[in-house]
Amino acid sequence: MIAVPLNDAQREAVAHVEGPMLVLAGAGSGKTRVLTVRLARLIETQRVDPRRILAVTFTNKAAAEMRTRVAQLLGRQPDGLWIGTFHAVCARLLRREAPHLGFSRTFTIYDEADTESLVRRVIDDLGLPPRLYSARGVRHEISRAKNTLTDSEAYAAAAADPYRAGVARVYAATIQALRRANAMDFDDLLLHPLALFAAHPERLADYRSRFQFLLVDEYQDTNRAQYVFLHALAGEAGNLFVVGDDDQSIYGWRGADLRNILEFQRDFRTARLVRLEENYRSSRPILDAANSVIAANTGRLGKTLRTRREGGERLTVVRAADERDEAEWLVREFVGRVERGEQAFDDIAVLVRTNAQTRAFEEELRRSGVPYRVVGAVGFYERREVKDLVAYLRLLVNPDDDEAFVRAVSVPRRGIGETSLVALDDCAKQRGWSLARTAGAAGRVPGLRPQVRESLERFAAELAAQARDLGALQPAEALRALVERLGYERYLLEEDDTRPERLENVNELITAAAAWSEEAGAVDDEQGSPVERFLVQAALTTSAEVASGECGVTLMTLHAAKGLEFPVVAIAGLEEGLFPLARADTADDLEEERRLCYVGMTRAKNKLFLSFGAARRRGGSLLRAAPSRFLDDVPQSLVEERVTRPSWSVAREALRRPARGAAPLALVADQGDAAAETSDLAPRYRVGERVRHRRFGAGTIRDVAGRGRDLKVAVEFDDETVGLKQLLALYAGLEREEGEQWA
Repeated sequence: MIAVPLNDAQREAVAHVEGPMLVLAGAGSGKTRVLTVRLARLIETQRVDPRRILAVTFTNKAAAEMRTRVAQLLGRQPDGLWIGTFHAVCARLLRREAPHLGFSRTFTIYDEADTESLVRRVIDDLGLPPRLYSARGVRHEISRAKNTLTDSEAYAAAAADPYRAGVARVYAATIQALRRANAMDFDDLLLHPLALFAAHPERLADYRSRFQFLLVDEYQDTNRAQYVFLHALAGEAGNLFVVGDDDQSIYGWRGADLRNILEFQRDFRTARLVRLEENYRSSRPILDAANSVIAANTGRLGKTLRTRREGGERLTVVRAADERDEAEWLVREFVGRVERGEQAFDDIAVLVRTNAQTRAFEEELRRSGVPYRVVGAVGFYERREVKDLVAYLRLLVNPDDDEAFVRAVSVPRRGIGETSLVALDDCAKQRGWSLARTAGAAGRVPGLRPQVRESLERFAAELAAQARDLGALQPAEALRALVERLGYERYLLEEDDTRPERLENVNELITAAAAWSEEAGAVDDEQGSPVERFLVQAALTTSAEVASGECGVTLMTLHAAKGLEFPVVAIAGLEEGLFPLARADTADDLEEERRLCYVGMTRAKNKLFLSFGAARRRGGSLLRAAPSRFLDDVPQSLVEERVTRPSWSVAREALRRPARGAAPLALVADQGDAAAETSDLAPRYRVGERVRHRRFGAGTIRDVAGRGRDLKVAVEFDDETVGLKQLLALYAGLEREEGEQWA
């Protein structure tokens, strides 16, 4: 018997068996518990075969956590259960069904970098101007089209301007290139199952019969393709159990459709609705403030979170001079809390709207000697040396993978330059061959030097030999053999003998592969060799789930914070034009920005700081800023206000402006006006005055030159190792020493 404490609403959701259900789960309301207990109950109490259940999550971490919890509740592994992200589930399905779509089961999955590289090559092949058609922008446009189920023909037909007509050409060409390479990008993993179901109704009938119960986490984040996939498997009145929160729908910019959850009961007229409104995370002041902010949105199903936690600290609203002052004040507060034994640095997170905002905090944390980590940094599988070795494995498994060939042929160097690769590519296109196959016949490729032909043919022969030896090797064994054959460690040292961490990353990749083999085991009806299955995991592991650094204060964007919680949270940069963003100029955009604010606030368990600057540096200019409209929605009774006390007058002038409820101040866009404003606000430096710099310490002004944003100050610092420094006053942040007065 599964004995887990549940509240009444959770118990109602878990006890549901047949028919569709929407669980509207507020932040911190125990949705993971509901999903896992329901899964375990279906298997243990309802005697459902785990192979008849499909559970879909939005992150690999969530999938692993759910599988672990279910196993703990059952006391055994739920063998046969399909559980994973949409992309992982679809990749697994396609490994079984790829021949029906004209692919082999060894198809390669292109990550965003691979797809962008392919798009860049296609743009070049089509002769489109790269200044107008950036590979990243075109890839994003194609991805958006795929996520809305707009194929290349429909996109071309709807193209309303020359730019989109060009994108349509790239779109069509990349589809052909992917098929030639026996490859799929991330979006294709969602689209190809739909194509399979449309072309082979019997396969849809088979999967619909197999998956008797479907469970979906974070349903509010589903896009059109995911929506159609789920509804195809569920049928008209299937057992589709979805959990989500319309107030936490924050991915509209990447295709998530809020209507999927708002209209669930219209799509499934027999669906039951359960609201999880009891929050187990946040204190009452935090929760009441978050409820007040989100209540201003109109496009929502509606719920009010409540907590049993009485008392708790009020929110602190911090009015700072600028982004540096904001970072200094918050870091000092964090240090004080740690020194008083109230928190550890690991308990604290700073959430920002844009990645660029972490810079000021990183600098201040380093200066203060506070450990920190940045979530969303370059992911492990995106590092150069890791991508090199993974590309080799991909090429051994799938010789038609041209993107992997282009990367592998240059590592280590073989004297094959860009011109030779262009000639090889031209010949491959003419023959309809892959680059690897064409390299094996390099003697027949016109325009190649004899040494290059010999090098290409030798490379192709090495690949063929290694592919034969690959057999049933475990991934770690295959990687060790590859590193040895390539002399890859020597290559790395010759490339950059000052970066031993590259070798550490190689060893870590082998360790990760060995760990995968230990955990993967034999999976019911999973297709492919161990190496092929490991490559799927490598392709589907995203940087968003990887943090740099091991401990300390966490810096991350609000989007990356979704699903996490911390005892102490600071949301920084709550200024009009920054949060909400200036480009959020429609009602729907503003509601999504407000939902993002709600998500950030509900990450906090015990203490929440909301901070903003009266001015902020953007594009080289110091611009005035107005407090975010979201602050106006927080009841005054729930907050304590703090105003920083910086000593330099630019800050004092800025802080004289009202903190909340004031009319928005116009941002300075013109460079000349910005310089004039900066000149007016800046301290009047004098030769001979004593000043202090955050990094260099105390010193004496020896010279002043220029004006406005170009004002330069020469300071001779007391530290002889620093000496005389020329500083741009706008960014130097100089403070007068005690007793000095600005003119």
